[in-house]
Amino acid sequence: MTKLEISTKSAKSAKSERSEKPAEQWGNGLEFLFSCISLSVGLGNIWRFPYIAFQNGGGTFVIPYLIALLVIGRPVYYLEISLGQFTGRGVVKAFDMAPLLKGVAVGQVLATAASITYYSSIMALTLRFLVASSGSELPWSRCWESWGSDCHDGSAGNGSGKMSPAQPYFEREILHEVPTIDNGVGVPNWQLVACLALAWLVIGGVLIRGIKSSGKAAYFLGVFPYVVLLILLLRAVTLPGAIDGIIYFFKPQWSELLNPLVWYAAVTQVFFSLAICFGTLITYASYNNFNRNVYNDIVIITTMDSCSSIIAGCITFGILGNLARETGVSDIGSVVKGGAGLAFISYPEAIARFEYVPQMFAVLFFLMLFVLGIGSTVGMGSCILRVVRDQLGLRSPPIWKLATGLAVMGFSVSIVYMTPGGQFVLNLVDFYGVSFTALILAIGELVAVAWIYGGYFVTKIKFPIFFWKTINSS
Repeated sequence: MTKLEISTKSAKSAKSERSEKPAEQWGNGLEFLFSCISLSVGLGNIWRFPYIAFQNGGGTFVIPYLIALLVIGRPVYYLEISLGQFTGRGVVKAFDMAPLLKGVAVGQVLATAASITYYSSIMALTLRFLVASSGSELPWSRCWESWGSDCHDGSAGNGSGKMSPAQPYFEREILHEVPTIDNGVGVPNWQLVACLALAWLVIGGVLIRGIKSSGKAAYFLGVFPYVVLLILLLRAVTLPGAIDGIIYFFKPQWSELLNPLVWYAAVTQVFFSLAICFGTLITYASYNNFNRNVYNDIVIITTMDSCSSIIAGCITFGILGNLARETGVSDIGSVVKGGAGLAFISYPEAIARFEYVPQMFAVLFFLMLFVLGIGSTVGMGSCILRVVRDQLGLRSPPIWKLATGLAVMGFSVSIVYMTPGGQFVLNLVDFYGVSFTALILAIGELVAVAWIYGGYFVTKIKFPIFFWKTINSS
């Protein structure tokens, strides 16, 4: 078969089993497509992919990532979309097919809840940068006297071994970062808390009207980021030394391909970038028409997702190549400190080097990051709200109450990331609460669908490949 579609022969019986038809459905197929694009092509690609690639050796990471995307990512994407569309239920109710493993679905919702808290903190940082970009001069375009002599803005002197202005600006002026959290995480920064409140206000505002609102917003959320990305790509590749960085991004260290940690990072990044094994895709697909053919949608979404990650990588590593030349560092892998803040160092550095109206491009870029955050967090929030509705048996609840409650709780929890030690907490939650958890839960999901429910499920679904039938028969 070349298409994913509900089997006509079994459609009638399957429809009768879809007893809990959702009160809401997408307005049309394009709303579903663009909603999935804004969910999958989000902060996981533009913010997370570059720093994970940087931590794992650039080209050494890209090869395992692409392999994992094709071998694991796309098949699981098919699986989750078809499962959500087939059952018409949220992720926890969908696991009624295998009650013994319903805890897997609960775990996915908890991982999604953890993700939405720190994704909202990234949105808060983008708003803080957005405000800083509105002045007559970008504050990270030059070194401040208070930063000392370890900053080099390229205007004079030898910059060997020194930081570009974007790094101390982010760490000292935005985060007020502390070197360790031995003495606690510190007191939240009121400016970042205000930005966080605004971020949750927007998230809650989109969620309040349900998928009818988020579906309409998805047209903008799915298209606008690509315009800004292409502008940044053109600028990044024309910077002196950018080619060296891009070569580093694509050139693998073959010996490191045997490192299991690199493969672990690649697989978990695929989960993040495609938003699989978090329950969000099952939720989105549950609002589809039962007979909708989503094969073309899935091909478009997964292709755009991988291309977005590669474009983001080229931009980031092109900028790092330029920074390496400017600061006299021969090893691109050590030109800046890695971590979750890499995007807030490399991208602003490139924008500061724009000859004409860099402030305008800075505003566009951070607005793009914020828009990407909306697409990701709205999908996560929709998943959580759907689970609450399903578990409480609420067919048509006042959605604004649930959305408001989620926004208030999410804001309260996310404040911890707005402290001087917040980045340490973010890294802990990212690894132990989300990445590692998603990998374990993915195994449970495959067991539930392929072995426990598999024979019955496969007879009702026509897959574009025989992969899942092979799993089930084994």
